[in-house]
Amino acid sequence: MSASKTIRVLIVDDHFATRLGLAMPVNNEPDMEVVGEAGTGSHALDLYRRLTPDVVLMDYQLPDMSGVMTLSALQASHPDARVIILTILDGEEDVFRAVEAGARGYLTKSCECEDVLRAIREVAGGGKFFPAEIAAKIEARKKRSPLSDRELEILRLLVRGHSTKEIVDILQLSMGTIRLHISLILSKLGAYDRTNAVAIAIERGIVHVGE
Repeated sequence: MSASKTIRVLIVDDHFATRLGLAMPVNNEPDMEVVGEAGTGSHALDLYRRLTPDVVLMDYQLPDMSGVMTLSALQASHPDARVIILTILDGEEDVFRAVEAGARGYLTKSCECEDVLRAIREVAGGGKFFPAEIAAKIEARKKRSPLSDRELEILRLLVRGHSTKEIVDILQLSMGTIRLHISLILSKLGAYDRTNAVAIAIERGIVHVGE
């Protein structure tokens, strides 16, 4: 991107105050402008098609679909879309899912405004922006054995507080099968019991409370 071109930014966040807080510093930069704002994933997809911004700043948690789902849909229709995830979520699984979906950058909302502006410029120029602590989480996740869809399903039920017997009834599987899956979950997470597995799953962003 040439130095003379203005970087056109689309902000996606369901909180008006957050959008306003991001738009002000972006618009104050001589080489940037906010060309659109969206509060939902579906609105973001529609605006992107109409505005074709250079960079999208997107929250992870949106009311209609997650930021990762929105990002995946956007990448499917616009593979060159440059998206930076800006969120309160910092679990390694949250980060990894975003990167796998095509995120070019990942920042937490506790970062400095200067970091957001640097990320926008870096990503607009074709690069990526992952602070050291985020990059470390990506590398840590790459070394772990991923959970299967069934294991994730059972883990979510464990996080909700269901007993093994209740999980058997919900999934209509045998007690032996559920116990085997739980054993595999503990092994992959490096957990010593179910309670520890739940704590690890929440800390890493594998499962969120309320899912």
